[in-house]
Amino acid sequence: MGVADNGVVRGGQAVPDLLVAGAGVAGLWLTLKAARAGLSVMLVDPGTPGCGASGGFLGALMPHSPERWNGKKDFQFRALVDLEDEVARLESETGTRCGYRRVGRILPLTSERGRSAAIDQIAEARTNWGAGFSQEVSHAPVRSGWPDMLRAPHGVVHETLSARLSPPGLLGALLASLAVMPNVDLRVGTAVMDVTPGEHKARLSDGSVVTYGHIALASGVGAFPLIARAAGLPAGALGGGVKGQAALLDAEASPDLPLVYHDGVYVLVHDNGHVAVGSTSERDYDDPVSTDTQLDEIVARARKLCPVLKHAPVLRRWAGVRPRAIGRDPMLGPVPGAPGVLAMAGGFKISFGIAHRMADCVVAEVTGTKGPEMPHSFSVEYHAAKAAGKTVTG
Repeated sequence: MGVADNGVVRGGQAVPDLLVAGAGVAGLWLTLKAARAGLSVMLVDPGTPGCGASGGFLGALMPHSPERWNGKKDFQFRALVDLEDEVARLESETGTRCGYRRVGRILPLTSERGRSAAIDQIAEARTNWGAGFSQEVSHAPVRSGWPDMLRAPHGVVHETLSARLSPPGLLGALLASLAVMPNVDLRVGTAVMDVTPGEHKARLSDGSVVTYGHIALASGVGAFPLIARAAGLPAGALGGGVKGQAALLDAEASPDLPLVYHDGVYVLVHDNGHVAVGSTSERDYDDPVSTDTQLDEIVARARKLCPVLKHAPVLRRWAGVRPRAIGRDPMLGPVPGAPGVLAMAGGFKISFGIAHRMADCVVAEVTGTKGPEMPHSFSVEYHAAKAAGKTVTG
């Protein structure tokens, strides 16, 4: 990958149409979508692509509940539907498997109140998800022990919209696609340290200064202080990190089994029969990448939930810090008072399901074209208002 031939040249240096900070799932999708649109793109990352919060192996793609429909739920729903075709195109172009499969999801019900609410949601799912997907309440496991019905005394919800993919597989496919694009310049081991919006310049960790057309801050937790400074806010105003831990078990399970989600525990089977289990949500932690007894507890709960896992050995343990914006929703779009600066951060727990659609929004902003409708609760203004303690509506 080299500097694009169509980049503007100033002072002997090519000026990318778009500088992307962060090569996780968000930055990679954005780089790909921008390059497909004909933009010259420079992508920088302080480590290796996907080494941060995107480097896990869970890959659960689950919708919000179908009742009380709003713009945020609609945005995520459309992203989950579109992702199947997006992945198919990537796999066709690169020959790299992403481990995607729409397997649905099981949610055990532990109270009569929960069962009644789930039954009420059936019609809402039909209305808001359309005829292609459904939600029902059942009193039998999909397969023996998946899940253990003793953990679901009031039955289970079974919906058919959820899917899963392999995070390493998707990241590999995105990188393989970018590798053949002449208008992409990938620079690893380099971070954006500071942005000067009025001059359209960014200072990198290697001491160089890059002039850009637009810059997108998509570097996970590291994006928040950059966005805040560009907006004239304190560095910690717009968000921070939540540590998560997950494990990969060798269960030789059937890859067509649905996801199981219960009380914060995710269980999903990948194509090779390995089962991913997660995850913790830790606001306070000493080491962002170490695993501990909190993960042991998650694994123990998963084994009780799905007895197929009872004796499955643990292959890998993972920990990382996921970005959570102050308003919880993703933070997307123009940064107020900072011409040419765009945010693409904070897709807490849902980035793999919506990053491609977030990228479409950013590319539309750069090119001046019409993109997907973005909920107001995604805007930087919304998050800034939340940071200021103002009452805002989504």
